Amino acid sequence: MFAGIDEVDWASMEHAYGPADDVPELLRGLASADPSEREAALDGMYGAVHHQGDVYACTLACIPFLFELVVDPVVPDRGGIVELLTSIGGIDIDEEDLGEAEDEDEAEGAANYAMAAAAVSAGAGVFFALMADEDPGVRVSAPLALATLHGSPARVLTLLRERLTVEPDDEVRLALVEAAGRVALRHGPLTGRIADWLSRLAAEANPPGLRLAALAQLARCAPESLPGDVVRVVAGLLRQLRSAPGTAKASEAGSRGLGTHTDPDPACAEAAPVTLLGQLRALSAEDRAGRTAPWTADLLRTLHVGLDDRVADRTALLADQLCSPDPGQRIDAVRMSGGLIRAWRGSYGELVRLVGEQLTSDEPKLAEAASHVLEELFGLAAPAADALAARVAADPGAWVKEWASGPPGLGSAVKALARLGDARVVPALAAALERPEVPHDVGFAIGYLGPAAAPLAGVLRRRLSEVGLDEEAYDRASPLLAGLTALRAGEAAPEVLRILRGAPEYRGEWLRTAALRALGSFGPAAHCAVPELRALIRRPGTAGATEAAEALWAVDGDAGAVLPALIEGLQAEHARERRAAASALGRLGAHAAVTAPRLRALLLHEELWLRVDAAIALWEVSGRAEESVPVLLAAWEQNRHVRVRVAECLARTGAAGAGSDAAHVLHAELASVRRHNAMDGGYGSHDTYEDEKLLALCRRALLVKTGKGPTT
Repeated sequence: MFAGIDEVDWASMEHAYGPADDVPELLRGLASADPSEREAALDGMYGAVHHQGDVYACTLACIPFLFELVVDPVVPDRGGIVELLTSIGGIDIDEEDLGEAEDEDEAEGAANYAMAAAAVSAGAGVFFALMADEDPGVRVSAPLALATLHGSPARVLTLLRERLTVEPDDEVRLALVEAAGRVALRHGPLTGRIADWLSRLAAEANPPGLRLAALAQLARCAPESLPGDVVRVVAGLLRQLRSAPGTAKASEAGSRGLGTHTDPDPACAEAAPVTLLGQLRALSAEDRAGRTAPWTADLLRTLHVGLDDRVADRTALLADQLCSPDPGQRIDAVRMSGGLIRAWRGSYGELVRLVGEQLTSDEPKLAEAASHVLEELFGLAAPAADALAARVAADPGAWVKEWASGPPGLGSAVKALARLGDARVVPALAAALERPEVPHDVGFAIGYLGPAAAPLAGVLRRRLSEVGLDEEAYDRASPLLAGLTALRAGEAAPEVLRILRGAPEYRGEWLRTAALRALGSFGPAAHCAVPELRALIRRPGTAGATEAAEALWAVDGDAGAVLPALIEGLQAEHARERRAAASALGRLGAHAAVTAPRLRALLLHEELWLRVDAAIALWEVSGRAEESVPVLLAAWEQNRHVRVRVAECLARTGAAGAGSDAAHVLHAELASVRRHNAMDGGYGSHDTYEDEKLLALCRRALLVKTGKGPTT
């Protein structure tokens, strides 16, 4: 084995972390008799040689040696190496991709992907023999390798079907069905044949896990072939899985996709994992431990992806799962409910109520998962408000979370209840404000409560007066300033002014900005700060001057004093500062009409967000829509993240008259089932909130009967 490995000039190559001269050691480590060495070697391959899916010259040089390893029956844990080869060779690159490379590095990367795909596909024939390997971990990985890499999909499909009739291992059987779905997705002409086979598997007297796997792949590759009563069928299969003897036999060696089908070495059982791969394996094993048929979570996720925009079906299926007596299935359902609601618009009242019921579970993971999902729902969490309030009242120890590094934060149930504007959270926030270190997010929580949080103004003011003006001032003061800003607590102006005057150099600009926003929110109640604000705007062209001008306008209403600073801000070097000045001018309205030509010139700026802010400001200072609306609607199509900002303007100014272009755009948005900011493979904590806000603004804009100026 490894003949010629030392003849390769590894030192002349690089991987993600520098010279590749350590690659031979990694390859040899994959064949080690020591499980920890094998794990470290595989972790190194993914972490450096195939970092985040990249293919380097050293990755290409590894391919022949990896094939040597997978065909040697003496090598343990070869399933993980099969998966590594599948990942290296499984990226489709065509001539168009090669031609579209923008620079030499990108072109080299695309060429490496293409060479890797060709090299691994050329050797993919070895995976046929591995379908009957003695190691079930290898048999789990080989079907997907063939489906992904082999150039004869019909032959692969035939073998998958044949192997299913003799394969004894449940998890390998599921992998065979998954591989068939992969073939269907990659090779359209075979989809009909595969769908027919999957339909028979789902309908015949097969074990419930296999039937569920077939339905999941049907949803993935041929959703039109799913039975009309798919929710009832799947719910029935889940009940069978819970009650069938022997289904608790989990493949507890880890998670598929990590090449860890075999049992962990007893000698390593007590050792904490030190590699990323080991940590992932440990987390997966912990999550799957004691579950009934733990692989159902993967199958259900695949099914949900296939059902796509069939929101009603997916909601009904999750509601059924949330009523399961199996806490593991309920944990999966809670997590998938969060994913569904984040990505799709729908009627979720009953589903949210059922998620709220999990807050009383004796299983800590289940209750914690439910509170995290509800935290991200904001107003949509209303059906679970009583459950949240009960959990908050019952567990004061969870009101604040401490972290190994960084400031403390509010517990998820407290944040969820605050984001509903529910006054029952006020005692928890009051207690948080009395802690030696105030949670960093308490000010934002107060912002959702409105007048209900007014009793907190006194403690916010007192704690702010105690903040030392040293290097920790920003961390200590910012949550307090955010809370006072939300409450518009003008009586705190002296304390805020102290912070403004004494802000230290470290993070001083951030701290002054927070203080200025607080003073601006106080309005005339902050009149004691006028001399300080007037002094600050004498330094035009700076971010601080713009913030000070905006605060001075809110406090004193002196347009003549603030206009020069804001006009200067429109010419700042950075687009962010220009945007701030434009937005501030818009709030002056007709008092800033003289700036209309300057704002009009910014409608052609290359920065999209600056064009949007300038268009809105121009509309507000001139009272005319005809120049601004086309810019706003063009931005709407170019960048989905700008839509809330545009919709706010349309709702405020009434430009969406019947038959207008704006009305057409808003109606199209309301008709979409997909959330405007839904992302594949990622999400933000405020995504659902932002999308629900967009929907509300669209409806409000369409109801407005009057507006400024003509519409387009």
